[in-house]
Amino acid sequence: MTTTTTLDLGDSGLLRLLQLCSPALPIGMYAYSQGMEHAVEIGAVADEESAATWIMGLLSHALRAVDVPILARLHAAWRDDDGAAVRRWNDLLWASRGARELQDEDQRLGSALARVLVALDVGDAATWISDPRATYANLFARAAVSWDLPARAAAFGYLFSWAEAQIGAATRLIPLGQTASQRILSRAVTAIPAAVDGGLSLPDGDIGFSAPAHVIGCALHETQYSRLFRS
Repeated sequence: MTTTTTLDLGDSGLLRLLQLCSPALPIGMYAYSQGMEHAVEIGAVADEESAATWIMGLLSHALRAVDVPILARLHAAWRDDDGAAVRRWNDLLWASRGARELQDEDQRLGSALARVLVALDVGDAATWISDPRATYANLFARAAVSWDLPARAAAFGYLFSWAEAQIGAATRLIPLGQTASQRILSRAVTAIPAAVDGGLSLPDGDIGFSAPAHVIGCALHETQYSRLFRS
């Protein structure tokens, strides 16, 4: 399932990918830190370098080994109109979230994106609005197929959106200056192609990754005294 060809989306495809990745997309991604808030609370993330280490570690390992390959399979399932495969890969991704907050986040983002897609005339997204296991990657893949974006382009956009949201959380939590945030984003941009191509090359049996400190941080965040974020 891998390819290293240059992305060639055309004007319309590029604009659709930008729309799908836009922070203006009304899904509320800004409300989640995915455990980073707890890492800041205990001092594990405290400055630009430690924030970059946290973000790049998850990007280059967890998202590469779980989100990217499952996003590609969801893309193929939507393209082939294979509802059973959509459900199977969606549920596997939801089950891979190791803390309740991560599952809740995925469901809320997926549901919110489903509502946006229905408003944009992607009608078969409607059933996912109230689905208790809706995932963001599933609806992201649905939008990509509807707008003729190839899986590799969708994976680039997915990882960029994730990295940008995480850096935004770090900017508010540590806090980071805007220039420091851009340096981290530049590091993420450099790492995304390898994460995408590595994830797309994984066979089914190799999908999966364990990040215990991340999951424990997300679980402890549930009872953290003072919180800015929902995860």
